[in-house]
Amino acid sequence: MDSVVEKKASAKKRSNQVTYSKEQYLFWYELMLRIRRFEERALMMYGQQKIRGFCHVYIGQEAIAAGIESAITKQDGIVTAYRQHGIALGRGVTSREVMAELYGKSTGIVKGKGGSMHFFDARNKYFGGNGIVGAQIPIGTGIGFAEKYKGTQNFCVTMFGDGASRQGALYESFNMAMTWKLPVLYIVENNGYAMGTSVERTSNVEELWKIGLSFEMPSESVDGMSPESVHEAISRAAEHIRAGKGPYFLEIRTYRYKGHSVSDPAKYRTKEEVQAYQDRDPIKVTEDKIVSGKIATAEEIQAIKDKIKAEIEDAVQFAEDSPYPDASELFTDNYTDTDYPYIKY
Repeated sequence: MDSVVEKKASAKKRSNQVTYSKEQYLFWYELMLRIRRFEERALMMYGQQKIRGFCHVYIGQEAIAAGIESAITKQDGIVTAYRQHGIALGRGVTSREVMAELYGKSTGIVKGKGGSMHFFDARNKYFGGNGIVGAQIPIGTGIGFAEKYKGTQNFCVTMFGDGASRQGALYESFNMAMTWKLPVLYIVENNGYAMGTSVERTSNVEELWKIGLSFEMPSESVDGMSPESVHEAISRAAEHIRAGKGPYFLEIRTYRYKGHSVSDPAKYRTKEEVQAYQDRDPIKVTEDKIVSGKIATAEEIQAIKDKIKAEIEDAVQFAEDSPYPDASELFTDNYTDTDYPYIKY
């Protein structure tokens, strides 16, 4: 197995050589902008109390969703944690369905029953949206097992945050996946803070990609502020997994511009730190690259902005106009056991 240093050097070399098409750059830009504008509007509607409960936005991390979607297929599955709106939009869940779900409306992706943290969309092989920290790691491992059992070439992208990397289920899953060579791509979205606690204060291993090495799992660190870097790393991992060589682990280093949730003022971070990452805003950097490199015109960029603005306005209106679920829906979509000895009062 190549050393991680060799992998990084090779990746950097490829990154300098690879050029992408106009269509690819516009795909990345449009998806990232869609996520950004959606999340900004979700925060606004939360402030107006149209959205209730927990809400964790993806602002700053959009390049990850973009790079993933350009490197995998619609037959591959994705499972992630509760900062999930952007990943769901990338998978193909519509802005209408996501906004309506945040509103708790019956037209939401899970009929208004899941809220911000619990999405599911079988048609797009999107398995959530999971509210329990780290619970999705064994789920994604199981999905990978199912794909291998069925003999497909598909794999499961299993995403979690840096806080979840200390969960015992991760180590059990890594061991199982390597032992059985399961088709799973594990991704830790390392935005530096588990809620409000930095990685340095919670882990002896600060370079989280090294966790995979103890299982002899191919592992590397990736710049999560660049859709190109994410795309290239996912593509390398996909090639490895589809060849039947087992799982792969990526630490994608990113940053959330907002707090952990809407109730978090994020005062544990310095202004200088936040500004340093905002200077690397993947949307602004990509837009500048497209325009300055004459990949597309300023008019084409403006057309995308206008399209996204109209789409988000439509999503909000759709959510506003949609009905709440009927009370009878409380008893549907639930597992029941007809032989369970219920006590009748």
